[in-house]
Amino acid sequence: MRDFRFTDKELRDVSSKLRAYCRKHFKKDFYLLRSIPGIGGIVAVGIIAELGDLRRFSSLKHLAGYVGLAPSIYESAGNSKSRGMNPRCNRLIRSYFVEASWQAIRTDPVMQAYYRQHLGKDVKKIIVKVAHKLLSPTLAVIKTKTPYEIGVIA
Repeated sequence: MRDFRFTDKELRDVSSKLRAYCRKHFKKDFYLLRSIPGIGGIVAVGIIAELGDLRRFSSLKHLAGYVGLAPSIYESAGNSKSRGMNPRCNRLIRSYFVEASWQAIRTDPVMQAYYRQHLGKDVKKIIVKVAHKLLSPTLAVIKTKTPYEIGVIA
């Protein structure tokens, strides 16, 4: 138990230092990301650390491709097939968005309605769709420099 308490304390110290660093050096972006339902302090730090400046992505399509939430397409001899998520991506940031989407469907009525729209399908596929939809407000709040408003369709 002593090892567990020590590890837990170290984890809490490191995460609080990371949040403090982002609040000091990336204050505007950090608070803009935190305004999105589902994105808390740790996920905001992860987005800033892994993606850097989101303004470098020219469109949602480019961001989705980098994160790995865009479909992979196989083309050969005139045939084209969609294969699901792209394997060449940043898996850590993709998992951040998937976990954030679970929280977003609990707190944001727009995300919840989108989730319910697809009920009946595989839950994992639905949550990936919600994670892809969560990318839109993430990119929008950074580019427009305005906080997210809950309930506004993105």
